[in-house]
Amino acid sequence: MIKTTNERIRELREDKDINQTTVAELLNTSQTVYSRYERGERKIPVDHLITLADYYNTSTDYILGRTNEKNPYPKAK
Repeated sequence: MIKTTNERIRELREDKDINQTTVAELLNTSQTVYSRYERGERKIPVDHLITLADYYNTSTDYILGRTNEKNPYPKAK
């Protein structure tokens, strides 16, 4: 079963053992907004999605639930 985006970002955050406030600061947003991402109440903007993928060293496709492969794609040159 492929997990939803909100499940993936919560799981990635918990795997790093960090709180929502830390991730919200990384995204330059509030903890409340980030919490809404994790609950699936608000869609993640593309720039936040890319930042999260880079931070967690994974792909946007993994976060979006389009693949179960956690490894990131090679960077474009």
